[in-house]
Amino acid sequence: MQDCIFCRIIAGDISADLVYQNENMVVFRDINPVAPVHLLVVPRRHIKDILELAAAEDGLDLMGAVLRALPEIAAKVGVTQGFRLINNCGPDGGQTIPHIHFHLIGGQKLGEKLL
Repeated sequence: MQDCIFCRIIAGDISADLVYQNENMVVFRDINPVAPVHLLVVPRRHIKDILELAAAEDGLDLMGAVLRALPEIAAKVGVTQGFRLINNCGPDGGQTIPHIHFHLIGGQKLGEKLL
């Protein structure tokens, strides 16, 4: 998808502060963080949202790959005591980029004032 900003980041056309990557996903720092640690976990394959992922034949495999990578990602950015993993689905759910992604937010205790 040439007009998808996440696809362009994945392709290396747009720079991002990469934290982690493997054959299934790239993880980079959000440019508008809401906490000390705010990462975007983005599957490499362009999938519109979590509903499209759920309908995909290999959707559970891709979701499993994301979940299996979380301990390494959390350790890499120092949030092993806890974090939030958030997915926004569709415009009414707050999704602003139509490429499935997860916000990994941490670095402070839940309920503490966000940045």
